[in-house]
Amino acid sequence: MKSLFIICAILLSILHVYSKDYMPTKEELDAFLNSKTLVVLEDNPMLEFNFDIQEVVKANWTITPYEFISIKEFHEKYTDPQYSFLLLNQVQFEKDDSKPVYNFLSVWQGSDKVKDYEDLPEICGVPLSYKSVDESSYLYKLGTLVRFMQSHIQLIYENPDLISPNIFKHYNDNMGDVKTKKLYLVKEDLEKSINTIDKIKKVYPYNVKLTTKEEIREAIKNKEEDVVFLHKIGPEGTRLSARCYKVLIGAADAQFYFFDMHMINQKAPDGLLLKDLKKIAKKK
Repeated sequence: MKSLFIICAILLSILHVYSKDYMPTKEELDAFLNSKTLVVLEDNPMLEFNFDIQEVVKANWTITPYEFISIKEFHEKYTDPQYSFLLLNQVQFEKDDSKPVYNFLSVWQGSDKVKDYEDLPEICGVPLSYKSVDESSYLYKLGTLVRFMQSHIQLIYENPDLISPNIFKHYNDNMGDVKTKKLYLVKEDLEKSINTIDKIKKVYPYNVKLTTKEEIREAIKNKEEDVVFLHKIGPEGTRLSARCYKVLIGAADAQFYFFDMHMINQKAPDGLLLKDLKKIAKKK
């Protein structure tokens, strides 16, 4: 993975600058599936992430054996190919002129062929939030995201022809199925033109509920079969020039049903847009 890592002296967090999207090879996927996954805990004792990721992994991680380690132990073990790593890292895209930093949850494969950990192969990575946004914006969704990563890795292992820089857009083939589910939305994640049930129903006359983060957390924990919820990655007022990623995910099956992105401006604010709902409603 041709990228630059910077160790922050205070928090020892990792900033990962992507020059291009990395695509895992069959050999790397084989190595991962035969590895033991080391879940890297943050050195900052104030982060709730450490507590939540341990609970989520214990309840949901089944694809490989696992163990929890510190960042210091990661540095000692990253060259050992018998290990893979699940960790929170900070990502910046080199070609993004606005230079935002994102929190990603990533799976990396250990390798004895790398000179430094910046070259470790990435097996899967999903965006969680902007770095500047409080971790409460994504912690309640960790259970489904961890399940998704495992099913996604299994999918590309069994179907290597799907591997591409735009792999997540493959899941838009599932978009039409959203109408057969109960769509859970948090009001704050919606464009103002669709931030009430009455407004939503004018363009999306299907089963939908304005709900809370806690109710979504419970739906994920209980693996409620009929629930699909919005995972929105936006700056939430912390910056003006930015991207907004929008993902619809099944609470039970951890399937992506919709994946898209837009640049934030006056006509396209930070949230699910009216045109997104129209697109989902029209999809057969």
